Amino acid sequence: MKRRDLGQARSASDELSPREQAQAALAQALASVDSPTQMADFLTDLCTPAELEALADRWSVVPLIEDGVSYRQVHEQTGVSVTTVGRVARCLEHGTGGYRAVLAHTRGAQPAHG
Repeated sequence: MKRRDLGQARSASDELSPREQAQAALAQALASVDSPTQMADFLTDLCTPAELEALADRWSVVPLIEDGVSYRQVHEQTGVSVTTVGRVARCLEHGTGGYRAVLAHTRGAQPAHG
């Protein structure tokens, strides 16, 4: 059973919650993977087929959105719903910069700041 965050504010001195610790450990595990094949194997073991499909759908639209392709054209090219395309676009615009940083890395460039 999942534990829910009770919405209580924590001070900067508080320790990470169990969920935050698990997410940090997952990020560390993902960062330790050495090859695309090893990553594919890890993701296949970690995710359900539906989760993996959702991740792949989101990632497939990132370069298209970054290249200025319209939401409708992205949908037509990928089959990903316009709703999902919009969610990815919002993350690109207002998220942490993770999509852009990884896209820049995969394209062999340095991520843009801002």
